Amino acid sequence: MDQQALFNKFVTFTSSVHQITNEMTKDVPAEDVTPLQYKILEHLAVCEPVTISAISDCLHTSLPNTSRELRKLIEKQLCEKVPDLEDRRKQYIRLTTRGQAIMQAAFQQIEVHFQQRIAHLSEEELREIERALDVLQKKVFY
Repeated sequence: MDQQALFNKFVTFTSSVHQITNEMTKDVPAEDVTPLQYKILEHLAVCEPVTISAISDCLHTSLPNTSRELRKLIEKQLCEKVPDLEDRRKQYIRLTTRGQAIMQAAFQQIEVHFQQRIAHLSEEELREIERALDVLQKKVFY
């Protein structure tokens, strides 16, 4: 196996994922939030609860910038800070009920775009995609 060719395919794939993600989320109504704030909400919807530093690392933003954007989201009552029960100095961020509702609506709209993209595929092709996603998640994106 040519490892360089495999890596080049991986780079192309991840770039395509970013392009499709941007395309599928550009028209998603998300309660007057900026694109960065939306990414934070999306991350929380999938990975909550998480620390501020974990959000910062995941989104490649500075800790001060992440904290500022989180403060705005907390003011909009879309997420909240929750203290760690074992270490009171540590705080986690999670979506509020309102934030969960907004992200559920956003994901429903994204699903419509996804369903449109796969509507023409056969059952076997859909199973193949599902297997490929499972393998990628277990072997590359763990």
